[in-house]
Amino acid sequence: MIEILNPSELARAKDTGALVADILQTLRSRTSVGTNLLDIDRWTKEMIVEAGAESCYVDYAPSFGRGPFGHYICTAVNDAVLHGLPHDYTLADGDLLSLDLAVSLEGVAADSAISFIVGESKPPESVALINATERALRAGIAAAGPGARTGDISHAIGSVLREAGYSINTEFGGHGIGSTMHQDPHVSNTGRPGRGYKLRPGLMLALEPWVMADTAELVTDADGWTLRSATGCRTAHSEHTIAITDDGAEILTLPSHARP
Repeated sequence: MIEILNPSELARAKDTGALVADILQTLRSRTSVGTNLLDIDRWTKEMIVEAGAESCYVDYAPSFGRGPFGHYICTAVNDAVLHGLPHDYTLADGDLLSLDLAVSLEGVAADSAISFIVGESKPPESVALINATERALRAGIAAAGPGARTGDISHAIGSVLREAGYSINTEFGGHGIGSTMHQDPHVSNTGRPGRGYKLRPGLMLALEPWVMADTAELVTDADGWTLRSATGCRTAHSEHTIAITDDGAEILTLPSHARP
């Protein structure tokens, strides 16, 4: 299903996006060496409940996972990159942590992910991974607008990632979003310009470049959810929800301090 939102729904989407962004920034500020992933999940639940929102994850049971996810946020550390199931792990100095969060507020969902390094140690490989996904995300957003096609976004994202020296996995990528978290169209992290679905105002997309340092192959963890790099290399993931407008693309998941 491809959903085109009306102005009232888009206004609510802005509130949802702001909530997602602010929760992620709060989690980032609270997270330090010694933080447990289960604490991050608990903090997320508390903030979602306090806002009167609903988790898109806790009851989520797609074909690629093992039963309901059962948690409120994805926490992926180091070689984990997607769908990281929170578990009893205490973060150490230099860990690369990716947080992926989707919530629904007043019937409209928003989805965003950030990657950052915990503590004082800043391994160059990890910094490069994060920077590449953030640059690719900006390029994808810049390529989005009315009349553009999903392939234009995919090509922009893939060009940045390849230029940075990373191979690209096409099993998971961006997606439509609206009244539910995952919708069509699929937005791959690589593609050919001028191909795919033609964007129009009212469409919401979650764009999410992610990379692994030296492979494009994923393996599934024993928990049935967490996806890791096949070689054990580090990974990073950046994501924003955007709305296509008459003038281009509006980022809905900017934190309060970065909003115009």
